Amino acid sequence: MQQRIDAMKAAPGAYKAMAGLQSYVDQSGLERSLLELVKIRTSQINGCAFCLVMHTNEARKLGETDDRMHLLNAWREVPAFSERERAALAWVEAVTLVADSHVPDEVYDEVRKQFSEKELVDLTLAIVTINGWNRISIATRAQPRVKTAKAAA
Repeated sequence: MQQRIDAMKAAPGAYKAMAGLQSYVDQSGLERSLLELVKIRTSQINGCAFCLVMHTNEARKLGETDDRMHLLNAWREVPAFSERERAALAWVEAVTLVADSHVPDEVYDEVRKQFSEKELVDLTLAIVTINGWNRISIATRAQPRVKTAKAAA
């Protein structure tokens, strides 16, 4: 697949606006490691290759393990995530798939046990932002820079 359009070049003002929202989220006070898990899980749900490569690399730089990143699709089945992370991941899924579930009360109740009102708004904005980036990247077919496997000897 080839990239259809370079959205950043075609509409720099739109990119600047998105980057402003991203900057707010990044400076919100939420843990950077949590924000990267949110970005990865959202990108998995949406199937955004560009964002998956970017955010797994970022998470790795912050000390995240490959095992935990590989297990994000099955986070409910393993004890590798804290209660706060689990609440955030459930919120990610409910907000990203809002047309399916309209964010159930039980998901809200769990996330409120782990996040203050401001943190919940910031978490929601983090999810909204990565969903936006995903949609731009998928629609324009932004291509990730992927390291290829070395051939076996």
